Amino acid sequence: MSLLSSYFQQNQFCILVEYLTSLNEIFPAKTQFAGYPAVMTLADRVHSDHDMAPLEASKRYPLEVEKVLHFAGKGRDIQDFEIFLKQTRAANIRNLLLLTGDKLKEHQNGENTAERSRYLESVNAVMAAKKAGGFCIGVAFNPFKYAEAERDAQYLKLHKKIKAGADFIITQLGYDIEALKQAQAFLTQHHYAQKILACVMPLSLARAKFMLKHKVAGIVITPHMLNVLEEEKRAGLSERVYLRCALQILICKQLGFAGIDLSACHKPEEQALLESYVEQYRNLDLNALEKLWKALWRVESGKEFQPELSFFSRPPSPSQLIKYHHLHFMHDALFDSKFAKGIGRFIFNSPFWERRPAAKTLLKTEYISKHGVVGCESCGQCRLGDTLYICPETCPKGLANGPCGGTSLDRCEFGDRECIHSVKARIAKAVEQTQVLKEKLIPAVPIEVRGTSSWKNWYLATEA
Repeated sequence: MSLLSSYFQQNQFCILVEYLTSLNEIFPAKTQFAGYPAVMTLADRVHSDHDMAPLEASKRYPLEVEKVLHFAGKGRDIQDFEIFLKQTRAANIRNLLLLTGDKLKEHQNGENTAERSRYLESVNAVMAAKKAGGFCIGVAFNPFKYAEAERDAQYLKLHKKIKAGADFIITQLGYDIEALKQAQAFLTQHHYAQKILACVMPLSLARAKFMLKHKVAGIVITPHMLNVLEEEKRAGLSERVYLRCALQILICKQLGFAGIDLSACHKPEEQALLESYVEQYRNLDLNALEKLWKALWRVESGKEFQPELSFFSRPPSPSQLIKYHHLHFMHDALFDSKFAKGIGRFIFNSPFWERRPAAKTLLKTEYISKHGVVGCESCGQCRLGDTLYICPETCPKGLANGPCGGTSLDRCEFGDRECIHSVKARIAKAVEQTQVLKEKLIPAVPIEVRGTSSWKNWYLATEA
């Protein structure tokens, strides 16, 4: 059992201290932080797509230091992850945080092409790690979503991550305490035993401006927050950045979180300042902590951490519902019925389809019939029946099990479209099919299957 697992089992509040592998300087690895057990976490390709791998970076530090390795699926396939699992096991590291990851820096647009960037989504990585056994598996979750559909989609995917085998959950970086409370209430409501930790960061004015300038995916920085930080900077009160971070840590502890993931606080002098504030305020109760937190952030309405909504919750359009019902009927008739499966097996068992001209004609026919309707990209493993007939290939990251954490008010991280998973969530609610988006674990598409006919693959797979 890893030390982290033992902290969870013993309900010991712990601090995960995050380090970027792009940093040239090696900082001391803490085993205690403000009196709480501390664990080192090594982030994956945050600064650039070519950062040192977390497993390689872990060799800089003593073997006895407890570590959590991040694995971001961006630009990777399930085979890459299986190699990572073997290497991690050989290094005797058992704690993993599995992420889909923000968009590749070199993936500049969301266009679907034959050479598109691929992303191994976290649900599939969790399934593989669980099957391998022996790992303490963490996943990310973004509760800071304020459009109804994107919030629903996030929680539906969290159900899947837990079903796939996640042991603990780390939230996205955020400052809305009410959203953190809702995430914890969700676990309690559904009787999930998984531990939850909150990602926190000492938010300076420079960091806030950097995140706004570079549109860091999934992080909400509001004009109100920026104004507070600017006024403090002018007044010479910059140390409040660390006081607020300490208060958020203590609030999370009082709320019953299993710990926090501390980001962008790797320098010893920064850590010492933060620890001093934690020590100073650790004896306050939850009400006192929240009162001080609200005073420092000048919270009055409770909406100071929320982006301004320019629209109200909207139902799916009539055309979206007609399309769903039409494709559902066709799928049942042509693919799910016993008669269709029997005919399909009979047709595609013929050696005729092994001939190259026949295979190419079949693939072209399938593409032409489906691309204009659903955006088919000839993945060879059609998942439309599990995704409410919205093709995962129309997501720039190709995500089938649900959204990444990078959406903003239903908009895709790439900014060129609405998030397809928000669309799915709205349709699912309208046609009473949310269970599909909550429970169906959709496997990753193997590389060797892409570019083959999903029709043929579907019918022949039914032989078993």
